[in-house]
Amino acid sequence: MRFDVITLFPELFAPFLASGITRRAYASGLVDVRLWNPRDYAEGNYRRVDDRPFGGGPGMVMMAPPLERCLAAIRADRAEDVAAPVPVVLFSPIGAPLNHTAVEHWSGSAGAVLLCGRYEGIDQRFIDRYVTVQISLGDFVLSGGEIAALALLDAVARLQPGVLNDAGSHQLDSFNPALDGLLDCPHYTRPEEWQGDVVPAPLLSGHHAQIERWRRDQSLRTTAQHRPDLLTAARAHGKLQTADEALLRSLQGKL
Repeated sequence: MRFDVITLFPELFAPFLASGITRRAYASGLVDVRLWNPRDYAEGNYRRVDDRPFGGGPGMVMMAPPLERCLAAIRADRAEDVAAPVPVVLFSPIGAPLNHTAVEHWSGSAGAVLLCGRYEGIDQRFIDRYVTVQISLGDFVLSGGEIAALALLDAVARLQPGVLNDAGSHQLDSFNPALDGLLDCPHYTRPEEWQGDVVPAPLLSGHHAQIERWRRDQSLRTTAQHRPDLLTAARAHGKLQTADEALLRSLQGKL
């Protein structure tokens, strides 16, 4: 898959694409990331990409013409079917929240053009004409779309085959269908005792069924305490078993 990122700050992506375990996805081409600076498609000696907003007010607005020329160059480079171009994604407060279901969708797609806004925003005429999907990281505002684009790229990269050391590692992530959409359980490693705290006995038992039951119980406990809405969704989809419901009843009034 290929992601083309329109950004005024391509240098922000270089260390990310070359660091960490997800670099395998980028180095191998499993996730092909190409960076495009709209300033390269601006006109005039100053390569201006923004201007004052009509109607007055603070800040500057990214201009439509440089973005349009940049997008045209991307589409030409991709040699796309003009009738079915890949989506253009804008990271915006009005977008749908980025969640595991969305990440799974993008991880199996042909990719997209990721548009990183800056300043007060982007000329609405460009958004209306070209943007097909809007995504939000949450109810807060960032200085630009680059952090959101990096979050999407990282989440997509780690789902690609061969990227993680253990191919099944992401199957046990929070929100994953393998966990019925619940939060992950706590994890422990050596030493067995640290500052008076010991690893829970079931994890040391060597009894696989007991370990799995402990992990499931802890996942349910953590979800009930921090994200009860996920339990509601799991119950509505018939994901909770009799033993799960018994544990949850025992926790009522204790969390």
